[in-house]
Amino acid sequence: GMDGALPPPSPAGLSAYVVVSQLLGLTLLATTGAWLGRYRGGVAWDSTLQFNVHPLCMVLGMVFLQGDALLVYRVFRHEAKRSTKALHALLHGLALLIALVGIVAVFESHRTKGIPDMYSLHSWCGMATFVLYLLQWLLGCGFFLLPGASFSLRGRYKPHHIFFGIALFALSIAVCLLGITEMLLFNIRDSYSRFVPEGVLANTLGVLLVAFGLVVGYVLTRDDWKRPPLAEELALSMDFKTLTEGESPSGGSQ
Repeated sequence: GMDGALPPPSPAGLSAYVVVSQLLGLTLLATTGAWLGRYRGGVAWDSTLQFNVHPLCMVLGMVFLQGDALLVYRVFRHEAKRSTKALHALLHGLALLIALVGIVAVFESHRTKGIPDMYSLHSWCGMATFVLYLLQWLLGCGFFLLPGASFSLRGRYKPHHIFFGIALFALSIAVCLLGITEMLLFNIRDSYSRFVPEGVLANTLGVLLVAFGLVVGYVLTRDDWKRPPLAEELALSMDFKTLTEGESPSGGSQ
């Protein structure tokens, strides 16, 4: 669409990958539910099952919704940039809220059972990922949604935002894998090595998490699947370029 011709509705293959990502996402949610329901007694807030709220919320928020928030710019290719941006921020915000519920659940469960907090690698990486994700969301809203950030400042921040968006998604999946391993070692340490059904199911969940991450990552990193700039965006950026380029040489500011 660089020469002013109308861009095609959607590049070949993109829709198929998006559909596969959603099927994988729903399958990993169902698998998480099946594991917690069949082998861990289910999910409840005010009971000994409060801990189980944690893995469910983390898979739903930090993996499925975060992944979908990242895909927004590939799926909604020709909608107004502002509404696409708002949906992107909204899905990330929802993911953060659900993850927060999951974090509260694990701290409360530990307190009730007298288990120490924040000693495992899973908890260190998990808390770091959550805090960075919150920071990334606040910065993203500040730079891209609220008026006030200059065009050149947005331009300079954007590559950082994109890199950390993908990095935090990958980290979230890695932290889930650590959490699954930890849960299995706590609950079925003695029988895990005998390929018991719970171990196989939880391992399968881990593989699904990796597959979801790979499919979403592939869609995000294919250059020819990036959202094409709309005519008005191109016009705007040309205006800004003309306005700013004379005053700020590209090498002059850090």
